[in-house]
Amino acid sequence: MALRTTTIGSYPKPDYAPIGNAFDLEHGSWSSTRSTDEFLKESSGDTSAALDRAVREVVAEQTAIGIDVPTDGEIRRENYIYHHCRHLTGFDFGVLTEQVMRDGGWIADVPTVTGPIVAGPPFLARDWRIAQAATSHPVKMTVPGPLTIMASTADGFYGDERRLGGDLAAALNVEIRRLAAAGCRWIQVDEPVFAREPEKAHGLGIELLERCFEGLPAGMNRVVHICCGYPSGVDVDDYPKADPEAYFLLAPDLDAAPFDALSIEDAHRHNDLRLLEQFTQTTVILGLVDIARTRIETVEQIRQRLEAALDHIDESRLIAAPDCGLTMLSREITRAKLANLVAAAESVGAAAPS
Repeated sequence: MALRTTTIGSYPKPDYAPIGNAFDLEHGSWSSTRSTDEFLKESSGDTSAALDRAVREVVAEQTAIGIDVPTDGEIRRENYIYHHCRHLTGFDFGVLTEQVMRDGGWIADVPTVTGPIVAGPPFLARDWRIAQAATSHPVKMTVPGPLTIMASTADGFYGDERRLGGDLAAALNVEIRRLAAAGCRWIQVDEPVFAREPEKAHGLGIELLERCFEGLPAGMNRVVHICCGYPSGVDVDDYPKADPEAYFLLAPDLDAAPFDALSIEDAHRHNDLRLLEQFTQTTVILGLVDIARTRIETVEQIRQRLEAALDHIDESRLIAAPDCGLTMLSREITRAKLANLVAAAESVGAAAPS
């Protein structure tokens, strides 16, 4: 039986998608934050049909390549964090605050919290239904986590991280439960900040993540994604990634927490694979293709890494994936990388002893 495969979040958008990428492929840079008025102006008009078409296209493409658990490609999002924040009360995109982000990785104008954070009207359940209708495979939906939202916005209201995080977790939980009620069984919360601030993850972040997943029915796949940070551009070698020891520091508590799977990166910078032995009950989604390098990993390169991983974790608890979302790559390169990932996973599964 072949190893399972999944994608992590974003997917290159079709040219006709009316909401652009956060990463500008032409200029090789990240887009600046726009006010809500600017965003609504860009996305106004008859965009719903085009977005639905684009979602169906990328879900069908992932399925055709052989991905077992595709995502909706985050096609509706101009930014994976701010898209969700626009659906919560309390965030003001007309009041932008300059912040140094990701350990000095870049400087950005970020939206400001100006009032209590509360969930708004439902939105992800419909998005999931459109995506799920395009495939017989289960579609995974993604949500930004509380610590990552806090690190990407400015607090002008709470003045207390625990209160702010608690309200964010409660608001996210409302939308996650709506997704589960609609029938979605793969829900992923993204917390890349965990790798940069493991002490805060221990002291607050894991508790908030547990609250995000509260009240879900049986049969759910509660996934946590922790990458080490998007680079500032494609094929950049010296981007300041999180400390490689962060995963080892986080592993015991994450394995003991009520999460079903943990997604980590391994392609951009290999881990000591003894890390996988720290997970005795949690499934590991291992990043095996780099999402910020144009070089296409060969089937053999991916297969060798998978075989090395299987020396440290049971086959039933390993899923092959890219490091993170694929928004920085072209569609052509993405297809080639995923095709090789699937072929490697199939070859390892076929070679595994019965």
